[in-house]
Amino acid sequence: MDFATKAIHVGQEADPATGATIVPIYQTSTYTQRAPGEHLGFDYSRTINPTRLALERCLASLENARFGLCFASGMAATAAALDLLSAGDHAVVTDDLYGGTFRLFDKVLRRDGLSFTYVDVSDPSSVAGALTDKTRMVWLETPTNPLMKLADIKAIAAICGPRGVLLAVDNTFATPFLQNPLDLGADIVVHSTTKYIGGHSDTVGGFTAANREDLHTAMKFHQNAVGAVPGPLDCFLTLRGVKTLAVRMREHERNAQAVAEFLAARTDVEQVYYPGLASHPQLELAKRQMRGFGGMLSFVPKGGVQRSRAIATKTKVFSLAESLGGVESLICHPVSMTHGSIPKEERDAHGLSDALLRLSVGIESERDLIADLTQALA
Repeated sequence: MDFATKAIHVGQEADPATGATIVPIYQTSTYTQRAPGEHLGFDYSRTINPTRLALERCLASLENARFGLCFASGMAATAAALDLLSAGDHAVVTDDLYGGTFRLFDKVLRRDGLSFTYVDVSDPSSVAGALTDKTRMVWLETPTNPLMKLADIKAIAAICGPRGVLLAVDNTFATPFLQNPLDLGADIVVHSTTKYIGGHSDTVGGFTAANREDLHTAMKFHQNAVGAVPGPLDCFLTLRGVKTLAVRMREHERNAQAVAEFLAARTDVEQVYYPGLASHPQLELAKRQMRGFGGMLSFVPKGGVQRSRAIATKTKVFSLAESLGGVESLICHPVSMTHGSIPKEERDAHGLSDALLRLSVGIESERDLIADLTQALA
């Protein structure tokens, strides 16, 4: 079954009670049992809910995974994956990282006894060089947020596998439409479903996928024990959003390519970061590993941070907002918004300029998007 068909049908059979074509919102916290401990597979909605189960089955199918779990946010999904580690364990992490993930790793999990080494994962040898006898996980974003670096998942999986090191990939930017890390050797895939999967900026959620039953069982225990689960309405909205993921991603990518080429041609733009540009150093890896280049890009205008901040306030079609992946276009100043939790010395060391702007390119008219950026840059 092809991707677009799975997105619309898997886990979404007609409701057996009524024949409803669309999965109902099972807005219930508990379920009546026939006898103590004897029920129809549902006992309490923190543990299991029919609407959530439908979403988990659907998203697992899109990642070609045996198992999937939904969470209340992308960060809750990330926390579940990291809960596979124990005090004293070490993880190797991409040095270009979403600020919320850095905050969780550096400000929360380090207090719990985990240690982290941040490396440029665009070079697999840097991953290999950072492994120690205490390393239990390598954490990748690919493309990274916000510098759009790529990690060679297959090459890094070949480094991790023989050493018994788990490979986890945050696939939020690429989405399962463009990239399937499990097929390339990853052990765990994580998504913020708030972004492209939901696609309409109206609900918050997260997701993990795995093929190994032991990893799934451990993360499911965490899901139930901690209870950071999405409500049935959030699951319903995400299911509705994912049905159009394939068609939306094609438009996101088409617009992003046009915007990236427009910015790259301007003399008042210092640098553009987009995997689909000929200037991107990993274009060939992008072609080999992904089925497209996605809807995210970043750029550094000439004129320094003050001009960047001014540009961010002058757009009219691009909304100045955090998050990404919705049908509407967004502009973001990462160092004062999404990545503000990363210390400046860390940002500078990893090449994250204070003047950098990040774009989530939506599915509006290409002409209107370019016109909006033209007037804002002026």
